[in-house]
Amino acid sequence: MAELWQFDAAALSEGYRTKAFTPVDALEACLARVATCQPHLNAMAHIDDAGARHAADASRQRWADAQPLGPLDGVPVSLKDNLHAGGLPTGWGSRLLRGFVASQDELPVARLRAAGMVIFGKTTLPEFAMQGHTGNLATGITRNPWNTALTPGGSSGGAAASVAAGCGPLALATDGGGSIRRPASHCGVVGFKPSAGLVPRAGGLPEIFLGHETVGAIGRTVRDVQHVVQVLAAPANRLAALDAAPARILFAPRFAAHPVDAGIAGQMADVARRFEALGHRVDEAQGFDLSEPLNAMWSLLSCTGLAWMMGEAAHLPEFGLEPGQQPDMAQCTQAIQNNLRDGLAAEATALFKLLACMQTLNHRLHALFSTCDFILTPAAAALPWTAEETHPTVIAGQTVGPRGHAVYTAFANAAGLPAIALPAGMLLGLPAGFHLVGRPGADAQLLALALQYEQAHPWASAWPALPA
Repeated sequence: MAELWQFDAAALSEGYRTKAFTPVDALEACLARVATCQPHLNAMAHIDDAGARHAADASRQRWADAQPLGPLDGVPVSLKDNLHAGGLPTGWGSRLLRGFVASQDELPVARLRAAGMVIFGKTTLPEFAMQGHTGNLATGITRNPWNTALTPGGSSGGAAASVAAGCGPLALATDGGGSIRRPASHCGVVGFKPSAGLVPRAGGLPEIFLGHETVGAIGRTVRDVQHVVQVLAAPANRLAALDAAPARILFAPRFAAHPVDAGIAGQMADVARRFEALGHRVDEAQGFDLSEPLNAMWSLLSCTGLAWMMGEAAHLPEFGLEPGQQPDMAQCTQAIQNNLRDGLAAEATALFKLLACMQTLNHRLHALFSTCDFILTPAAAALPWTAEETHPTVIAGQTVGPRGHAVYTAFANAAGLPAIALPAGMLLGLPAGFHLVGRPGADAQLLALALQYEQAHPWASAWPALPA
């Protein structure tokens, strides 16, 4: 028999319905698992056991009265620590926010509460969610449950690591360039970034990625993630449940001349064949360079956003500054200090060039989606690397920069496309994932395709063996 912390959200809901166990039982199992995993993973920035127990008991009563608020009522969920939850600290991975406690829920968090979900804590991230690994000066380094010497990726590293380890079946997170999808790949779970506008935001932190950072979900199954998205979406945008129709899939095994790990390349060829076996047409792209200009400039968006935010910090309640007081940047990581310097030095023409690049990208994608329904790529170009390092410096024998592992994901943010990372299998004892991208607004179709693949090639029973 599986333990309760190993149940996905659907199984928990069924257990509540049949009175096999209660939301209180499920929460206690998850809190016990958190206590076991936290010393090894450091995936939690804050644990709200008292608030979670109160919410779980209220859910228990609703199920006892046969009046649940929906299928996710009583399901434990964590929040990435850049999402406001009333009464809980929001640290954003930075010592500059030390002592800040949110007065209200950000809109997506409020929708989880309204659905009866049990928020048990906040997960770790790099400072201001600006890097592809998870470590900061406020909470330390987060580690991968499959090998604790390695990183879970970032910026939603704590969220992905906690779900992969069984600390909770679902996590709410954000994605500003692959921050949900790459950690999901590195940890062997599902990570979904919705289309721009599907999940509205309000009442949160300053948006240094503007509308290109979206709120999405990490879970162990596609079905669970679908249910979360239904809760998060605006009522007019709720997704219909669809069956996967035969689709045209454009397979881009690599972008331009960027290197990709040989094991990942071989695994991706297997994934493409599996989609063909499911009845889809898969065409391999040669010399795929559609996102090449964007990848060279993408970091400019968050760097200039950071520079704007630091200039406005005295007016932002999260920083707790007096009028005219400047934030103490010596409290930040060297990477953030460097990003701020780059943002302050950027010229307006450079930012305009990025905006023009995004416009060109949208035109090219519109043409591309007239010939295909989905794009299939690796989720990341490399397997997880050493937890203390910000990025792998060599991939497939080739020297790469800070985003060399991350070339496959940012174009979906720039164009507002729905995208999902799914487990592809294990390589050298580590999970690796693949990445599916749909046209704008095709969230339901993308999730249907992902669900079909999951049902043919299930993964949710795989668990990392954490140190005792």
